[in-house]
Amino acid sequence: MTRSDTPAKSTVLVVEDESSIASMLTMALQFMGFDVVTAVCGAEALAQAARHAPDVILLDVVLPDMDGFEVCRRLRETGVQAPVLFVTARDAVSDKIRGLELADDYVTKPFDLNEVVARIRAVMRRGRELVPSNSRRLRAGWVELDRDTREVWRHGQPVQLSSTEFALLRYLLENADQVISKAQMLDNVWSYDFQGESGIVETYIYYLRRKLGDTDQSLIHTVRGAGYLVRSSPPPPVPEG
Repeated sequence: MTRSDTPAKSTVLVVEDESSIASMLTMALQFMGFDVVTAVCGAEALAQAARHAPDVILLDVVLPDMDGFEVCRRLRETGVQAPVLFVTARDAVSDKIRGLELADDYVTKPFDLNEVVARIRAVMRRGRELVPSNSRRLRAGWVELDRDTREVWRHGQPVQLSSTEFALLRYLLENADQVISKAQMLDNVWSYDFQGESGIVETYIYYLRRKLGDTDQSLIHTVRGAGYLVRSSPPPPVPEG
């Protein structure tokens, strides 16, 4: 483990009720150059997030007062937009899907500290990255994205995306009308080695399609055996409602 690429004065909130795991994460992250604050339950996590405005949150799912999914929902409701990484022993597919719908990443225990740090850096890069461009906004079909304000609209109505969903949609829109492979998405959006876990791309494409109303895949088109293609001018679907 090295200290390279650690953003200066970045704060990590570790929400973990097992003292041994919390201590291990705290020492490792401090060694990497992060400031660390901790919480042992959901209520304390909400208070610490409001007090310290962390740059990233490591959040266990199993907590004594409320589960991590509920903590994540409350964080977003109170305006905390820091990337959230679930770090938990719950490895069921249903838990992973639920976690990724709410947060930016999902790591199962036992974990490798190097991987956790890599994922922290990756979500922070996605959140802070500035894209040089003469145009603030990207458009495709009924979807519009503002790279400066990080806002997204569907049929003119705002859509809430996680930082990972936003980064993936931006990458797809920046490369509209080109076939983008899963490997390219992993390299450019996640920026670390998933060791062949290209299924993460499929999961996030599913989330985007659902949130953007792309039920017939006319916006984000699957190119079998090659990757995905965003059509800049797909036929608009009928708005819901």
